[in-house]
Amino acid sequence: MEHQMKRVDAILQDGRFQAGLQRIEKLEAQRIFCCHRLEHLLDVARIAWILVQEQQLPLQKDVVYAAALLHDLGRYRQYEEAIPHHQASAELAAAILPDAGYTAEETAMMVDAIGQHGTEPQSQSILAQVLYQADKLSRNCFQCAAQAQCKWPVEKRNRTIFY
Repeated sequence: MEHQMKRVDAILQDGRFQAGLQRIEKLEAQRIFCCHRLEHLLDVARIAWILVQEQQLPLQKDVVYAAALLHDLGRYRQYEEAIPHHQASAELAAAILPDAGYTAEETAMMVDAIGQHGTEPQSQSILAQVLYQADKLSRNCFQCAAQAQCKWPVEKRNRTIFY
């Protein structure tokens, strides 16, 4: 298990990952709701792993964490270039994952899941479904200071801690 998480460590240490996070943090400095900093990425990773464990899904921990860490990395490109963040994140993931030691098959699965995380997944990919669900469950809407400005319909907001 420790060996597998070394690939996640490689992502965390990747210069493109670190630069992307810094740009997001700068661009979201005044944002008061649904930020996309490292804390959010880690929340999604942990919730996704809990879902995998609860449902006994056939996914490796480092694959789940890698996809979660990269799922919003393209957010800065959405702000700067008007490229949908899920598309930009998938492109960044496709470049970073092989350098972190992921196989072509693992990379393709994660890139697919990341590319779909913004909407209900259209593929049957288990990872896409878990990532989508974890992303939504990671939001603590019940304590958000920006509830009045939130674009999420009230019925979709997290009103309590699920995970």
